[in-house]
Amino acid sequence: MLLDHLNHKLQAIAAQDLTRVLRVAESTTAPTQSVRGANGQTRTMRMFCSNDYLGLAAHPQLAQAFAEGVQLYGAGSGASHLISGHGLAHEQLEQALAAWMAPQIPQAQALFFCTGYMANLAVLSALGDADAEIFSDALNHASIIDGARLAKAAVQRYAHCDVAALEALLRASAAKVKLIVTDAVFSMDGDVAPLDQLLALAEAHDAWLIVDDAHGFGVLGPQGRGTPAHFCLCSERLIVVGTLGKAAGVAGAFVAAHPTITQYLLQAARTYIFTTAAPPAVAHALLTSLQLMASGEGDRRRAKLQDLQAQLRNGINQLLAEHPGLGWHLVPSDTPVQALVIGENAATMQLAAHLDAAGLRVPGIRPPTVPKGTARLRITLCATHTEADIQLLLDALRHAVADLPGTGAPA
Repeated sequence: MLLDHLNHKLQAIAAQDLTRVLRVAESTTAPTQSVRGANGQTRTMRMFCSNDYLGLAAHPQLAQAFAEGVQLYGAGSGASHLISGHGLAHEQLEQALAAWMAPQIPQAQALFFCTGYMANLAVLSALGDADAEIFSDALNHASIIDGARLAKAAVQRYAHCDVAALEALLRASAAKVKLIVTDAVFSMDGDVAPLDQLLALAEAHDAWLIVDDAHGFGVLGPQGRGTPAHFCLCSERLIVVGTLGKAAGVAGAFVAAHPTITQYLLQAARTYIFTTAAPPAVAHALLTSLQLMASGEGDRRRAKLQDLQAQLRNGINQLLAEHPGLGWHLVPSDTPVQALVIGENAATMQLAAHLDAAGLRVPGIRPPTVPKGTARLRITLCATHTEADIQLLLDALRHAVADLPGTGAPA
C-alpha cells in the first residue's frame, strides 16, 4: 500500500513516546488561554509555553497599530521585496532596526524577513560558500542547522559553549572565510552563549560572528536591545539575527550587519529574494513594538520577568532539594526560558500530562529537539504572568512528585 511506509514510521514514533499533538488556541495569546485539544474539547489553561516574553502580543497599543497598518497599506504586500512588495512600512522598520543595532554594529543596516527560520537560512546559505567554513555550537537551533546544511561550506560543530574547543577548530582551519554561529539564548536550555569570548575569537582568527538573538532580543540588555548589548559588544564582525515574533509580540525577523553583508544578502539570499514580503501592517505594528520595548513600560516588564524567574527557580530548587532521588535538574538560566530536565521521554510526558490535567500547559520536549536522555519540561515565563500563576505551577509540580512511587511526600 502507498501509505504503509509512512504508517510504519508513525508507529515507530509513537513507540518512542515522540508523537507530537497539535492543539488549537481559541483566544488571545495570554497566560490564561482557551485551548482545544486533540479530543475536540476546549479548556481554559494556564500557559507556560509561550515565547511572548514581554506580554506584548495582546497589548492594546500594538493591536491598534496593527489595525492602523491594515487601514494604511491593506492586507498583503502583493510580491517579493525586490519586485513590488517592499513598502514604506518595511523601509521604516528596517531603518528603525538599523538604528536599534547601531551601538553594537557600526554602520548597521537591516533586512526584514518573514520568519527567523528564513533569516538564518539566508545568512548561512548565502555566506557559507565553497570558500567558507562554518563553526556551529552543538545545541544551535534547527534553523541554523538547516542553514548550514544548505551551505556549500564545510561545517564544524563544537561542544556546547566550549570556547577552547572552538579555538582549536579555528586555529586548524585554512578556510578563506570563517563563520562562527551561535544562539545567543539557547531555546531549549535558556543559557546564554559567551558572546564576549566568541567575539574575541572572531577577531583573533579573522572570522564573522553570527548571533541568533531570537530569545534575547527584547529581554536582555539595556532597553531590551538584545544579548550583544547585554555584553556591551561593538564590532563590524557581528551579524545579528533577531526574531520579532517572541518578545516583540508580532511576527517576522531581521538581519542586522555591516552594509556590505546586507547588500550581499540582497543579491544572494534566496529566502529573501524568492518569497512574498510580509504584510506591511506587520512592519507598521513592529514600529510600535520597538517603542514599547525601549520605554519605561518595557523596563518594568523586564524587571517583572526577573522577579518571576527568581520565584520559579527558588521554588523548583527547594522541591529538588527535598527529593534528591528524583534525578531531575533545573538548567541554570537567567532568562524566561527555564528547562526542568527529567530524562526519559515517557516520564517527561507523564509529568506534562499531570500538569495538563491540572489545567497547566507545560510542554514536554523530547528528542530530536533535545539530546537523547534529556527530555524536559520547557517552562517559559511572560511578564503578564502573576506570582499566583507561578505558585500554581509550583504546587502542581509538588503534587506530581507526591504521586510518584517511593517519594514518601504528602500530596
